[in-house]
Amino acid sequence: MLIIVSGTPGTGKTRVAKALAKSLKHKYVDVRKLIRERKLSQGYDKKRRCEIIDPKALNKILIKLIEENKKRVIDSHLSHYLPKRYVNCCIVTTCGLKELRARLKRRGYSKEKIRENLDSEIFEVCKTEAKEKGHRVIAVDTTKGFDIERLIKRLGS
Repeated sequence: MLIIVSGTPGTGKTRVAKALAKSLKHKYVDVRKLIRERKLSQGYDKKRRCEIIDPKALNKILIKLIEENKKRVIDSHLSHYLPKRYVNCCIVTTCGLKELRARLKRRGYSKEKIRENLDSEIFEVCKTEAKEKGHRVIAVDTTKGFDIERLIKRLGS
């Protein structure tokens, strides 16, 4: 079963993805690490303080990994760009705005970057884009943690 975990930065994607991979005995795929290893960055956006990534180029590499072994959990706010035919379920992590602001401050994000990510969360950008791509979406609120067993049960339904 291929599971993708998407969501606004700071909402708990990595914690959820790693817990799922461990519980399901799936391979965990850290897309940030993959981007560095495969040199997929097309430059750096100084204003947003982030790498510029072509989702199509990233998808080509992810699809090759999926074709090798579909028992994976892919962790990235870009993962929902994968075509639905490869994905069994898209988990979208969410978080209360007050908690998200605190998490992003701890990461050292600028006021502008925090505002951009809070807006993304308010408007449910990742969830909306995942649904537009046709993914089966399960939203997981991580504001106060999450229950991995409950999430696994939801995956089965």
